[in-house]
Amino acid sequence: MIRHTISIPERMSEYLLHQVNSGQYGNISEYFRDLIRQDQQKTQSDIDKLRGLLEKAEASGVSQLSLDDIKNNARKLE
Repeated sequence: MIRHTISIPERMSEYLLHQVNSGQYGNISEYFRDLIRQDQQKTQSDIDKLRGLLEKAEASGVSQLSLDDIKNNARKLE
């Protein structure tokens, strides 16, 4: 296990201690580990969504429209 030291404003510290004292987390380290896990899951979800969009775009083939046509169509959607 690696130890890290961080500094946070008093207001955040109060919130953090409230989370721990409410029994939601056993200690401060558990709280931060949970935040990191949530961030990792969100990042992976974002990557998966992007991958899906790229696969969909690749599967749609090559457009016969010119770049100007594509831009004009996009502007109409705004």
